[in-house]
Amino acid sequence: MGLALEYQNGETPLDEEEKVGLRIGFITTRGELDEYEQQNNEIAYQWVLDRNFKPEVIFTEDFVCNIHKRMFGEVWAWAGAFRKTNKNIGIEFWQIPMQLKLLLDDARFWHENKTFPPDEMALRFKHLLVSIHCFPNGNGRHSRLMADIMIEKIYKQPPFSWGAANLKKPGDARREYLKAVKAADKGDYNLLLSFARS
Repeated sequence: MGLALEYQNGETPLDEEEKVGLRIGFITTRGELDEYEQQNNEIAYQWVLDRNFKPEVIFTEDFVCNIHKRMFGEVWAWAGAFRKTNKNIGIEFWQIPMQLKLLLDDARFWHENKTFPPDEMALRFKHLLVSIHCFPNGNGRHSRLMADIMIEKIYKQPPFSWGAANLKKPGDARREYLKAVKAADKGDYNLLLSFARS
């Protein structure tokens, strides 16, 4: 029996080829997958907590990919590698390396020139990173951790609460989060700023 997944609004479906990358053969349901991904994510969060990172490290392709690999590498063979197919969200897959480089260059500029307040800078980066959609899956969780790394390691402020909810589960928090992301798509970051600190 293969991996049977149901997707909710805002989630990126996996291609059959990507499902083959599952490292844990006995997982067959969304609930089991979510549980193992969460365990892997917690290991990555602990790894991040125990370290200090400088902006010149954070704003690199290697670091972006390494964080995704640490978050999902125990579950997916493709963790940390750019997607090779187009999705229901994000840019065309072949544009990922260049668009990520441009975003990282922008982020370095924003930081060096204090273009935005720290919260706004981290959330702009998060939003644009998830808009690129570098990886086959896990982009939302990855971009939120990247924002937390920036706000905590660069600006020495508390990480975002993200509504203190599991945003993978359907409910009011997920709806509010997706509403805030859609507003950010139109250039309005106020809802995302409020949600991230609620």
